[in-house]
Amino acid sequence: MSSSRLWQIVGGATVLGGGYYLYNAGGSPKAAEKRFEADLSKAGQSMGVTSKTKETQKVAESSIADAGKKIDDFVKDAKTTTSNIDKKLEGYRAQAEKTIESNLKEGRTEANKAIDSFDKKVTEEAAKAKSTVGGWFGGK
Repeated sequence: MSSSRLWQIVGGATVLGGGYYLYNAGGSPKAAEKRFEADLSKAGQSMGVTSKTKETQKVAESSIADAGKKIDDFVKDAKTTTSNIDKKLEGYRAQAEKTIESNLKEGRTEANKAIDSFDKKVTEEAAKAKSTVGGWFGGK
């Protein structure tokens, strides 16, 4: 195998390994780095190169980084949900406002019709009364 081919294989494996850690960390580079360090520490401990406390520390750091990513995702989801609720409430408010205005307009129209009808009836009755009273005194 030529030297050029070896470096291509090593580079490809490195990219694949980086992608694996980045995917498992949910896209968070910091969490991916902590997870990689924890795995290195675990591998070193299994070969007798590192101590158990160092491995525990790396695993804890990895867990903390994962928890931070989950909290960030939770906050993002909460903001999105709040935004969606605000949009729905604004739509309901606008719809209620239109309904109220429509009902007010309809109420005004009906009130004006009733007032006009009342005025017409009063005018007619007044005219009848005037002719009746006028008849008592010799008028029309």
